[in-house]
Amino acid sequence: MERRGPLVGSSLLLGPVGFLIAMGTFSLSDLRVTVERIEGRSVCGLVVGDYFEVTESSHLRIPEDRHFCIYALAAILPLLPAKQRRLAAEDWLEQETLVACPDPDERVIMRIERIGERTLRTEDVT
Repeated sequence: MERRGPLVGSSLLLGPVGFLIAMGTFSLSDLRVTVERIEGRSVCGLVVGDYFEVTESSHLRIPEDRHFCIYALAAILPLLPAKQRRLAAEDWLEQETLVACPDPDERVIMRIERIGERTLRTEDVT
């Protein structure tokens, strides 16, 4: 890795730091999570077609005058960083796009889809 000039000071976790390592770029997909169907009753108020998007690595966007249930969101959030990246075609997470809300009475089924790809600089997001 390439060195880029001295860094003054030290890191609490790493101790004294003598140089910066040049960082590169990487690609991430923007995602849309859409309520595809509701197999029970929607107590939280979601309806088929409701969605949110994850853009620019970590920006969560919900359309104006809409909401997204925090329990449905909690069920899907752990999968999103992996879905932002291209995985091997044989990987189950590359093939699966549906996630269910954990509420057994609602059974909200959400679809994760890639809606675009962007190149980011490592030093801008870490």
